[in-house]
Amino acid sequence: MKPILGSKISILLRRLTGDSIFLTVSLDDTVLDVKKLLEQKTGCIPSEMTLIYEGKVLMNELTLRHYNITSNAIIHFLLKLRGGDSSGLATEECASGMSNQGPQMEVQSGLPGATSKVEMQGGQAGMESRIEMVSGLAGITSTNAKETQKWPQSDVPAEESSCHCVRQELQEVRPEKDPDVLTEQTVYKAYLPGPGIFQCSETGLAFEVESGASIVYSHDTWTMHLKEADQKVWVPVGPLFNIWALPGTVRAVYLPHFVCLEDVDISGCSIAHFESQQMTIQKPTKVMAFSAVLENPSFSLLGVVWRKLRSTISLPMHSLVLIFHQLSAANTTLHLYLIPDDISVKQAIEKQETSWNSKLIPKPPPFSPLFFGYRYQVSSNIRVKISPEPHLPFCYRSPKEQQFFVEIYIRNMAEEIEFLITDRHSDTVVWRASLRSGRISRLWCLLGAEFMKKHRTELCSRMGQLSSILENLRVEDVINSEEEEEVKAQNTKQKKNRFLLNLAEKKGPKAQEKLYKVLQSKDPFLVEDLENS
Repeated sequence: MKPILGSKISILLRRLTGDSIFLTVSLDDTVLDVKKLLEQKTGCIPSEMTLIYEGKVLMNELTLRHYNITSNAIIHFLLKLRGGDSSGLATEECASGMSNQGPQMEVQSGLPGATSKVEMQGGQAGMESRIEMVSGLAGITSTNAKETQKWPQSDVPAEESSCHCVRQELQEVRPEKDPDVLTEQTVYKAYLPGPGIFQCSETGLAFEVESGASIVYSHDTWTMHLKEADQKVWVPVGPLFNIWALPGTVRAVYLPHFVCLEDVDISGCSIAHFESQQMTIQKPTKVMAFSAVLENPSFSLLGVVWRKLRSTISLPMHSLVLIFHQLSAANTTLHLYLIPDDISVKQAIEKQETSWNSKLIPKPPPFSPLFFGYRYQVSSNIRVKISPEPHLPFCYRSPKEQQFFVEIYIRNMAEEIEFLITDRHSDTVVWRASLRSGRISRLWCLLGAEFMKKHRTELCSRMGQLSSILENLRVEDVINSEEEEEVKAQNTKQKKNRFLLNLAEKKGPKAQEKLYKVLQSKDPFLVEDLENS
């Protein structure tokens, strides 16, 4: 469906600093018109602006329609800098009026490994300006710029990364969440201002609408609907959604999937539609790196499936490694998960681990696509205990199902431990990361401070065994003898507890961590009751 003349769309202007500006524009606006809108938002004059879309420098006199710019397109916004301003990246000339007169510029944009180039020939003899723009975790560097900028980098070595799929960035909407008592599911309600493409921040599901709309949706379980005979033909490659919307409200739905498309025939991709316990297969309008698009959908249960390959080779999948530190367990106990890159599964695991008093330790994903049905070996550079066995099957389980994980027990935490995950079929390393003892200590500090703040009122009235607690804190050098006597001098139990909590708070997170650990040891039932409240 081609956009009609004068139709309004939303576009995202992104600067190298990461700042973003949304504009509502017409497809028949010129690039100069867009720059004038930016001038109203930023105060920057159009002659100092350079706009770049899909590797092309946009010329002032041409329209957005000329460049095939669509709703929610991301356009990079550069400024000519003065006096070393670090808010953007320096260019020798502005794009306007450059045509064949400017320097040569190379732009690398997107995620690691995704490169687009802009070349502007001519200008002064021998002049060359090179700009690299790498979004996400890739880092930013510049040559011949007023100032070099850096963004955080992943600790995955660039030479080991073999997946270059780029996730489309859409305008994000945060839904309301309501629990459904009957199904034990979370029901999401998204209110879309429209027109445009809006992506749910909680599920990755996206909708294209031409006007404002309200949409309700929730997760469902594949095993409840995909019959055994169908499972021999189709493999689920994304979450299953139950969606409610008025007919004609949604122009297109973007259903998330986690298949790595780099070397895959996308003709195997389909969308399963369940209605009255019957499944029909629909071909997507378009298959993108992390979603399949279905135009003019009719809603009920929808999810992305892939026809099973006849060969023994499985589909390559984007995946995540999640590590949780179980804070109330003995010594250092970790839970390690290997899952498809499904935000709904990740959230279900985080919810479960939180109930087990665990904290997520952020780590990068595997640097190679993984394969369903394969088993992956977990190992370490020091002696650790991995149970129930040191390898994990890689498979897709719906968010409501218990996910596979291994428990890693470390009796004596070294300064730094390296973990590896190896593909047992090819004996190649697909993931590695280091765990440092300092990070573990910081997690304890944060948990202790959070616990004291959240349950302060209850602790003042319920904390007992004060003499034993004070003795332990003095032995640990958290308090001295004078401070111990000051606590004991208070004339009521509640005042003594409040005085001790104030003392720990003034001494900082480490003191609160020690108090939290002593409480866990001396009154574990109180701690458990408060944490479950």
